[in-house]
Amino acid sequence: MLTFKIRLLVVLSFLGLSRTIQAQDWANLKKYQEANATLEVPANDENRIVFMGNSITEGWSIANPGFFEGKPFVNRGISGQTTPQMLLRFRQDVIALKPKVVLILAGTNDIAGNTGPMTLQQIHDNILSMIELAEANGICPILCSVLPAYDYPWKPGLEPNVKIPKLNAMLNKTANAKGILYLDYFSAMADERNGLSKELAEDGVHPTKKGYAIMESLVEKSIAKVLQK
Repeated sequence: MLTFKIRLLVVLSFLGLSRTIQAQDWANLKKYQEANATLEVPANDENRIVFMGNSITEGWSIANPGFFEGKPFVNRGISGQTTPQMLLRFRQDVIALKPKVVLILAGTNDIAGNTGPMTLQQIHDNILSMIELAEANGICPILCSVLPAYDYPWKPGLEPNVKIPKLNAMLNKTANAKGILYLDYFSAMADERNGLSKELAEDGVHPTKKGYAIMESLVEKSIAKVLQK
């Protein structure tokens, strides 16, 4: 046994590895830890809204920061993330912030296989788990459709123009069954190829300011509707 341990240490040393393995922050929990810590508990009359998502959500604050300024909106998007990563950080980046509403926009990076192969059912189920976590903690979820994408520039040939509508149909069915609001970005933004035009997304995936303007109009109407309840 001792000889084996010595040999293992020699191999690790040869590979440039240490005996202590550095833990990976796979869900990127560290990204918003400091911001979350400095965020005050919302007042009773504050309608805090958390935006949970990927690069489409994260980039929103960059493309049009004015949409978030002066409002109780909290952006918690992380570029490249998939639904299992979002699910892991949902308590920290949503529930702990005590919002009244959370907008969940997720799924396109799963179809792209950013963290490995995912079936549409697995993507749906991860999103459903986020919905259930929100509801169990008194937070009203708004379930957003996945935005159109004809193809992914970084991983072509995966037919998101076919898979995204199928996933959205599953999400819409779940929203109806649970009696929650389904925010349909897809129908308002898709072109004849089930993609995004250059005007709405130069790379076919990430919205331009004009693309975000369409989303903002839908978001404001959706938030107003759920807060009335």
